[in-house]
Amino acid sequence: MEPINELHLREPGLVVVDVAAVDDRTALAFQQELASLWATAIADRTTRDPGQPGVRLRCYLDLRQDVVVE
Repeated sequence: MEPINELHLREPGLVVVDVAAVDDRTALAFQQELASLWATAIADRTTRDPGQPGVRLRCYLDLRQDVVVE
């Protein structure tokens, strides 16, 4: 993963979420669940670290809004 940029955390309520999962489907499904609740800058793909199991994904959330419950 790339270092977290100070711009991503410039205000209270902004969150960087790093996800480790067994496969793309799981990581992207988790990201979609987050996006259903909060404004989320989503990743369009996962990454793999050589020699490490599973996949990784980073997304950015804005918790300053109300949670959407349907």
